[in-house]
Amino acid sequence: MEESLLLIIALALGYLLDLCAGDPEKLPHPVRLFGRLIYQGERLWNKGPYRFGKGLLLATALCGLTFLAFKISGEALLAAHPLLYLAFATLFVYYGLANRGLIAEGSQVFAVLHTQGLEAGRKQLSRIVGRDTSQLSPQQIRIAVLETMSENLSDGVVAPLFYYALAGLPGLMTYKMINTMDSMLGYRSDRYEQFGKAAARLDDVANFLPARITALLMVLVTGCWRGLVFIFRYGRRHKSPNAGYPEAALAGILNCRFGGPNRYQGVLVDKPYIGQAERSIAHEEIHRVSRVNHGTCLAMVASIIAWFLLAG
Repeated sequence: MEESLLLIIALALGYLLDLCAGDPEKLPHPVRLFGRLIYQGERLWNKGPYRFGKGLLLATALCGLTFLAFKISGEALLAAHPLLYLAFATLFVYYGLANRGLIAEGSQVFAVLHTQGLEAGRKQLSRIVGRDTSQLSPQQIRIAVLETMSENLSDGVVAPLFYYALAGLPGLMTYKMINTMDSMLGYRSDRYEQFGKAAARLDDVANFLPARITALLMVLVTGCWRGLVFIFRYGRRHKSPNAGYPEAALAGILNCRFGGPNRYQGVLVDKPYIGQAERSIAHEEIHRVSRVNHGTCLAMVASIIAWFLLAG
């Protein structure tokens, strides 16, 4: 069986597993291992002089080791038996996708806010965002969920699939390492400003194309061309070079406004607005946003399968 066909089957099966089961909370997860490696490296090297260089060395080493580990393992399993490789690739495609988990987390915040009230909604939101949730209104809570769902549709769904299309399983898992490093080290604080800068910049580069592909797919699956107008008008207003594009697409699809001032670790950050219509977000709109995420994920999977078939 050709490797390209195995990659197609593994992608389809991994997508279906994520669609049906979501994140495997009770199974060992490679991202947890990545987190432990990053933690140990940071604890060992983030001290003394040359912190930027040490952070760059750690990021390079972990990305290289991840790529080689999955490259060598995949080749060994493929040589042993194609079905072993298929099982291996399917499992890690499943691990690499976070579409159902992302939708479930966002929907849970909406549900808790609707059924249990404001304080419970704030607490539930604090599980998935970095901003201070203690003073947020119901409208601000819903906006925060939608911003997170659109941004992480790129980071947790489209970007891993993009690198799977480029470099198979080693590409997908190396991206997951990059994204995990950014989430742990990419902070502008005294501790991480220098040591985590390389990881943060690497994440920016790795997400440059996927973020824009995500935004375009969101427009295509909804047929809402206002989203395309918003991408070009507001995509570059976000402080992140990438997050603004899927956020702008969703703001256009819903014809609402994202962004604005929020508190992060006690500091008021005045983020620019994305969109103009300052309207209330209804509880039921989470269902529409969930359909956007599902449609975008399916469109990306289908595009990659078509790419593999044409290339093969």
